Amino acid sequence: MTSMLNPYLNFNGNAREAMQFYASVFGGDLNITTFAELGADGPDADRIMHAMLRTNSGYTIMGADTPSTMEFQPMSGSSVSISGDQADAAALRGYWQQLSADGTTTMPMQKQSWGDEFGMCIDKFGVPWMVDIAAADG
Repeated sequence: MTSMLNPYLNFNGNAREAMQFYASVFGGDLNITTFAELGADGPDADRIMHAMLRTNSGYTIMGADTPSTMEFQPMSGSSVSISGDQADAAALRGYWQQLSADGTTTMPMQKQSWGDEFGMCIDKFGVPWMVDIAAADG
């Protein structure tokens, strides 16, 4: 197996909704396991212990709900970054539109001083995203 680096996102009871949203944005195969499926009962039984989305573009996004016995810490100080070149521009703009919808745009998707088209947003689940489309050569 080749080593991979994947984002693992934590949620506060809405991991299923968030991961289903990412599956609608990126497509692919989403697998979800609840705490109950692993034998837990009580307040966390319906929460997501582990979810993994393998997208049609080859990305892997993982996530889970924070158990009620732990304090939820929202994501801060980092972002999930997606980048590509002009061949991927239409797909990247589509991801941007869906991720930024119902969220907060922190930098509009537009051509930047370094030549790339770039934008930053925080989606409706509180996850910060950066989308970069490399400038065409020439």
